[in-house]
Amino acid sequence: MNTPSPLPGADAPADTPPAAPLSLARSHGFQRFWGARVLSSASFQMLAVAMGWHIYALTHSPFALGLVGLAQFLPMFLLTLVVGHVADRYDRRRIAAVCQAVECAAALVFAGGTFGGWLSAPLIYALAACVGAARAFESPALSSLLPGVVPRAQLPHATAWATSANQTAQIIGPALGGVLYGIGAGPAYLMCALSFAAAAALTGTIPLQTKPAARAPVSLESIFSGIAFIRAQPVILGALSLDLFAVLFGGATALLPVFARDILHAGPVALGLLRSASAAGALAGTIWLAHFPLRRRPGRAMFGGVIAFGLATVAFGFSHNMVVSLIALAVLGASDVVSVVVRLSLVQLRTPDDMLGRVSAVSSLFVGTSNQLGEFESGVTAGWWGAQRAVLIGGVATIGVALLWMKLFPGLRDARSLEREEPRVSAAVD
Repeated sequence: MNTPSPLPGADAPADTPPAAPLSLARSHGFQRFWGARVLSSASFQMLAVAMGWHIYALTHSPFALGLVGLAQFLPMFLLTLVVGHVADRYDRRRIAAVCQAVECAAALVFAGGTFGGWLSAPLIYALAACVGAARAFESPALSSLLPGVVPRAQLPHATAWATSANQTAQIIGPALGGVLYGIGAGPAYLMCALSFAAAAALTGTIPLQTKPAARAPVSLESIFSGIAFIRAQPVILGALSLDLFAVLFGGATALLPVFARDILHAGPVALGLLRSASAAGALAGTIWLAHFPLRRRPGRAMFGGVIAFGLATVAFGFSHNMVVSLIALAVLGASDVVSVVVRLSLVQLRTPDDMLGRVSAVSSLFVGTSNQLGEFESGVTAGWWGAQRAVLIGGVATIGVALLWMKLFPGLRDARSLEREEPRVSAAVD
């Protein structure tokens, strides 16, 4: 049996260029990390499709769809400061594995309630809150785990490929969830449970290249240190807040059951395809970025991606054709992934490892706010103005946010690289 050779670049000097992306494929740790991300994310996406179609079938209310997002957001909001400190003090692999086991248990309750005929709308909201609480701990634990799995020089490549894990899951998960839900809600929930269980088993076996940082003593200052760090880094603050407000206003995902059923006149399989379309575009974007990373002017690329995201949202809002809607969502996903990769890379490359969990927790709150609270916002506005008008207004608002943030955060707009930029010091002249 041959002993695996160390990853290229692990012990290289600081000025050595990053190793080729193919070296990540030979890393057992990264393989398991990537596989666990795919399984967990795919299961969550299947669960989202099943919950969305199930609650809309029970209530026929866009507002009820928004409440599912709110139920997932509230635990994340309330637990943000706690989960970051937990991720920095305890084994991040164990935290993520326990959370995935909790999500597995929630999926089993969904399945039991479906087969038994006692799954009601209030219970769906309660289970969605349980899943939201588990993901509040899981997301920062997994995000802050990556720098311990691969050498720092490979983080931009690894981040792009890790993002592709989510996008792969968002293609496979919704499509599979829609097909399974077409067979029956029970089989869809059971598949979610099996996938979560496999993710938990895989996460617990991820080997680390670096030892975890020493546990810092718990204090009020250390609990709030993640927020303080982000406030002191305008480039990171600008990237996180841009991503937050862009998706908050432009997110149409929560309304896809309405579009599939009432506008495109299709069924749960079509809903799965719609949810997969944006992920397919995002996966294409992440593969491109993995081979051609954003080495120069990442801020401008991020703003361009957000504006394209808004334009694609507007196109989707106008569409009454399935093919046009799928293309618009694919473009939306491809443009959104630029923002995601820039945000994740900035956080991982500009944050010390001993507080990466706390900073990642705040980052996860921003993401959760944009996704889950954005779903609630979409449900409310759709209840007021109708689904199509709500999506159109959201797309225009996204473009407006991007233009405003270019003025408010010039450091992000003009950032030359993803790494921390040291001030240039001129040589003294006698």
